[in-house]
Amino acid sequence: MQIKVQPMGVYQTNCYIATIDGKDFIIDPGVDATEWVLQNVTNPVAILNTHGHFDHVWSNDALQKKLGIKLYTPKGDVMLLSSSSWMPDLPPSTPDVEVVGDEEFDFDGTKIKFRHFPGHSPGCSTIEIGDAMFSGDFIFERSIGRTDFPYSNPSDMKKSLEKFKTLNFDKTLYPGHGGTTTIAQEQRNADYWMRTL
Repeated sequence: MQIKVQPMGVYQTNCYIATIDGKDFIIDPGVDATEWVLQNVTNPVAILNTHGHFDHVWSNDALQKKLGIKLYTPKGDVMLLSSSSWMPDLPPSTPDVEVVGDEEFDFDGTKIKFRHFPGHSPGCSTIEIGDAMFSGDFIFERSIGRTDFPYSNPSDMKKSLEKFKTLNFDKTLYPGHGGTTTIAQEQRNADYWMRTL
């Protein structure tokens, strides 16, 4: 698998293109991501959102229209795609598929697995493709997503961290901001973060 990444906008939100089995998956196209994505895809098949915050979904609608492909968004965050208290000029988008819980999709033999880890937002999820997990704003290198935003929930985040600790496999983590880490590395930090919530 090949993974391209470009930090977008003032918050330097990572937009990823994961290419596997000849298919390009666009993950979290944020502010001004459209041109970069168009320049770096050859066979785009889906747009995938880890969650609905504006800096991860800004270019959803533009890419849906230009590429003619489906948008997959966690169901709990669909309401965030049409309005943002932080960014009232957010271009609204409508998912073709509302992802429910831990749902898996098969794209002509290529499996994409969403895992629901609410707390940072109601629908906050990770996305597994091959040997990679795209963790959005759930978990970062030595950090976790904030829980003081509208619709955030510290109690849900604690439960999500408990669930994260039970994963019995390791993959490289590609967060929504900053550099890569691993599941195993961040599992070792989970207890610390739970104590801070």
